[in-house]
Amino acid sequence: MSTLTRRYPSPFVLARSAAFARSEGVDISAADFLESAAALSASLAPCGHVVNLCENSYRFLVGFAAAVLRGRTTLLPPSHAPSAVAEMIAAFPECCVLNDASVIGSSHSLSIGPVGSSMDFVAAIGHTSGSTGKPVAHAKSWSGLSVTTSLNAATIRASIGSDALAQQPWIVATVPPQHMYGLETSVLLPLLAGFGVHGGRPLLPADVASTLEETPVPRVLVSTPVHLRALTASRVTFPEVAVVVSATAPLPVDLARDVQRRLGAVLVEFFGSTETCVIATRKTASDDGWRPYPGVGVRHGGGGTIVSAPWFSHDQRLHDIVELRRDGTFVVVGRGNDVIEVAGKRASLTDLTRRLQSLDGVDDAVVFQPAGQEAGTVGRCAALVVAPSLTASEIARRMRNMVDAAFVPRPIVLVPKLPRNDVGKLPREQLLELLATSSASRPRRGM
Repeated sequence: MSTLTRRYPSPFVLARSAAFARSEGVDISAADFLESAAALSASLAPCGHVVNLCENSYRFLVGFAAAVLRGRTTLLPPSHAPSAVAEMIAAFPECCVLNDASVIGSSHSLSIGPVGSSMDFVAAIGHTSGSTGKPVAHAKSWSGLSVTTSLNAATIRASIGSDALAQQPWIVATVPPQHMYGLETSVLLPLLAGFGVHGGRPLLPADVASTLEETPVPRVLVSTPVHLRALTASRVTFPEVAVVVSATAPLPVDLARDVQRRLGAVLVEFFGSTETCVIATRKTASDDGWRPYPGVGVRHGGGGTIVSAPWFSHDQRLHDIVELRRDGTFVVVGRGNDVIEVAGKRASLTDLTRRLQSLDGVDDAVVFQPAGQEAGTVGRCAALVVAPSLTASEIARRMRNMVDAAFVPRPIVLVPKLPRNDVGKLPREQLLELLATSSASRPRRGM
């Protein structure tokens, strides 16, 4: 790469001579990364917001950093589906779109002057997953992201051990950088906390193992319960991992312990949301309570939970219902839109899903309320189940031994797979569509 003719200020916490990333078999220094980001930044002007669709995590980093250097806001679509991207572009017609090809093709020989913004600005706009309805946009300030990143980094380093301060942790992520969880871990930790990052996004167990093998130690694997269950169920041998970070859905205790055994790692679970970013953590294999970050306030209110923090522009309301403990921790007992009532009895959709997934022969499952019904109201729940060796009748019979008959899902529809997104969540609209099409095409398999 060429050398820039003028030094530019950087809002990032990087030692220019340090290793920064490994992508497609190439080691990349912080200096080379900064040069690429600065050159791309110059080419962004005078566009407005940036839609970053890069699949490669390193190229996403270059594009995101380029936008930050220009004080531009990166738009994070709820999914890569063409319709979702098209809706975002239509809502922000002045935006420019970055993909892997455009980042690779950016000139690295530009002679540019100082860039960057010393003032706070909206660095990203994330969107909720749509698991409880239509995706909702949430703006994230650069200062707020910086605070939560420092807290996330401290948690991970403390989990690595006493030598962590003298080492550079390296991130391998199975989640996309466009998701808020992926942004906080695979993008902001390298930019603001001195972590290295692998540019790949492995999914299959063998690919995860080979990517980890390419990555320096101490390794930090960022993943989700869905991916972690697949890793522990495989026969693949994994190299040493210092810390495994999990988020996006509750992690069962037995799975947390399996992960620690298989990978020899400390498992840390993050509690957060698009609205708040990460606000609490726990070591799930031994602790059931979530410990909020310093400065984070958690209280009941608004049919859910109110979260406050000095770096928030305003308090945020979550759907989660929590139980506050005297020691300052909390446990999640359900969601405001998670409880259903039938014949005067109540049950949690999350708990019903957990029980259904625990049945032998069930590979994946979800319990939810069909179209036209809202959680918290009287009405039957439905289930979509991946269980190649079982029938719907057999599943229903087993469920009756575990829950009140009023809460056995009806219908139970067998499907080849569930429409999970890149972080393992299930958008409600896709569940309803799958329920309708599967019930219509295979009526004899339902209940």
